[in-house]
Amino acid sequence: MESIHIEVSGRVQGVGFRWFVAKKARELQLAGWVKNRPDGCLEVAAAGDPASLELLEAAVVAGPPGAEVQHVQKLAPIAAESLKSPFEIAH
Repeated sequence: MESIHIEVSGRVQGVGFRWFVAKKARELQLAGWVKNRPDGCLEVAAAGDPASLELLEAAVVAGPPGAEVQHVQKLAPIAAESLKSPFEIAH
C-alpha cells in the first residue's frame, strides 16, 4: 500500500472541497483524511492502491465547482499503515 500527503492552496475553503475529496477517496476505497488548515490551505493524506491515489490527486488538482486550485505541493510522507479507513474529514 502506498500513500500521498499533499497541501492544496488557492480558493479551497468554503467551497465544499473537503466533502468533495472525502467522497472521491471513499469511492476509490482509500484510507486517510482531509482537513482545512488555519493558513487557508487544505491538507490531504491518503493511502491505498497506487492507481487510486493517482485518480484522487487528479481530482484534487481539478477541484470541485467553485474552487480555484492554485498550487498542489507534496508534503513529507505519512506511513500508509497509520491512515485509517474509511477516509474521513479531520478537524
